Amino acid sequence: MDLLVISIAALLGLYMAWNIGANDVANSMADAVGSKALSIKNAVILAGICEFAGAVLVGSHVTNTVRKGIVDPAVIAKMPGLMQGEAAAIIVVGMTAALLSAAFWLHFSSSTGMPVSTTHSIVGAVTGFGIVAAGINSVNWVKIGQIVASWFISPVAGGIIAFVFFKFITKYILGQERPVTAALRFVPFIVFIVSATVILATVYKGLKHVTGEIAWLNDNVTLLIAVTASLFFAVLSKIWVRKTLRGKETLSISKQLEEVERVFTPLVIISSCSVAFAHGANDVANSVGPLAAVVHILQNGTIEMKVGVPFWILALGGAGIVLGLATYGHRVMRVVGTKITEITPSRGVAADVAATATVLVCTRMSLPVSTTHTLVGAIMGIGLARGLNGINREVARKIFASWVITVPAAALLSMILFVIGRALFLEKIRLLITGT
Repeated sequence: MDLLVISIAALLGLYMAWNIGANDVANSMADAVGSKALSIKNAVILAGICEFAGAVLVGSHVTNTVRKGIVDPAVIAKMPGLMQGEAAAIIVVGMTAALLSAAFWLHFSSSTGMPVSTTHSIVGAVTGFGIVAAGINSVNWVKIGQIVASWFISPVAGGIIAFVFFKFITKYILGQERPVTAALRFVPFIVFIVSATVILATVYKGLKHVTGEIAWLNDNVTLLIAVTASLFFAVLSKIWVRKTLRGKETLSISKQLEEVERVFTPLVIISSCSVAFAHGANDVANSVGPLAAVVHILQNGTIEMKVGVPFWILALGGAGIVLGLATYGHRVMRVVGTKITEITPSRGVAADVAATATVLVCTRMSLPVSTTHTLVGAIMGIGLARGLNGINREVARKIFASWVITVPAAALLSMILFVIGRALFLEKIRLLITGT
């Protein structure tokens, strides 16, 4: 019986991971696709490799029992009048309902091409089951408030940084009388910024589950590594750009601009891949975290704040993410990459760097932000750098509306599924846990 329940939970975890791939992962490669630096096929292959590597190789092997600390399992355990094993059974039913409701919402959003936050979907779902299971006071409303604030903070911050960065590129390279000559001077500086941002994000976001155990890798050492490596890449880029653009100074302005954009193509691919790697390392927990909690409770019969994540669960999450990206991710890629604003390689670099830097700073400040929201905000920022008509306001309104409704929609669906699951399966799972 326990194998049957674990198998069902595993299928739900796989379904959730599939939806994460179809929605969240598609965002990470949207700039590369929108700028035509990569075809959708190649973007899927590269993102799949980066996501799977991030999820399986450096994904967290420990996860919170209830994601993001929204509901304290101890509150459920202390509810009066519960029979032996009932609290654990409630969490099993609740986590399963949360997984399914978040997955349903993501599936719906992906089918309409709307980029929503996977983290916010699972947070809303957990909130819903927590309210029904243990009352409104069981929910950490401070955390919910931080998440609501992040709806505004992350896209605005990402948009501002992207706006400023792209204005710099426009003023000092693309807007010059000889863009090729300007590129020879300023592209190495941009490579330095991109490299430093990618390295710091990889260490603090992508590899944080590994580097946290390395005592000597403190902030100063990490910064020194990032600066040294970035200087090296900047020097290499200067040599490469000089070789690539040699003799192109005499071309027409339009031809020079085309050549300069080609120089930015590798940068947008690298920055997009780093976003995908960091995403796989961190957000895989949104699909496998609840599954790990269910498996732990069924196998041990105890409720703990943190539980281990077996390798097979990480692999399941990574495989599901790649599968979702390959089969359904093209919808969100097209919306984010082509329908918000026109993206070129230089604009894609500005958006990726802005999104990565914003998420990195907010992570270091322990602020809960969504990579999806930040990247979409950054893309809107580069659109606004061309004026108000630079973005598709109708698409922007639909995206913002989907963000606002994500938490309550997932919460409501989770409430319904939890009530049904509690009525049909709670006692059976309780008996399974207690072994009676």
